[in-house]
Amino acid sequence: NPFNPSTSISFDIRDKGMVTLRVFDILGNEMATLVNEDLNTGSYSINFDASAYTSGVYFYELQSGSFRDVKKMLLVK
Repeated sequence: NPFNPSTSISFDIRDKGMVTLRVFDILGNEMATLVNEDLNTGSYSINFDASAYTSGVYFYELQSGSFRDVKKMLLVK
């Protein structure tokens, strides 16, 4: 899933509640918080603009209630 310089991160929320979506670099440093709020049930798509970041592997973490998922993405410039 290489991207340059931005990508959309899509996700579904099954239960209304607090949702966080954060981006980390390969060393585990938090680079951006894209979502940090209460969201209603539904489908969402959040744009991540990485034009200020260097090429490489990044991870995004989605947390909602007890659910947590981490996915990898590759920024190629």
